[in-house]
Amino acid sequence: ETNALVHRRREIPPKSMFALAEQVYREHFSDGDGYLLATFELVFLTGWAPSGNQPRSLRPGSAKRRLSDALGVEELGIPDTDNPRTR
Repeated sequence: ETNALVHRRREIPPKSMFALAEQVYREHFSDGDGYLLATFELVFLTGWAPSGNQPRSLRPGSAKRRLSDALGVEELGIPDTDNPRTR
């Protein structure tokens, strides 16, 4: 597979294309009251492959500084769901 966007049209579609699309939809998908009946299914796919020169993740717990210190915010602990006092 390749990136489908590479070969896409780069110009804005003309208004006539939308008028033609509406005409086709009205002929095939309208009800008796003039409403267009249509459903759409959107599918988003993404892929990624690591590169040989990409930095590797550090070992968990090996950080030299806390994220809360770097952001200058107070660190909030995770509430203990078994302890009703910390919910």
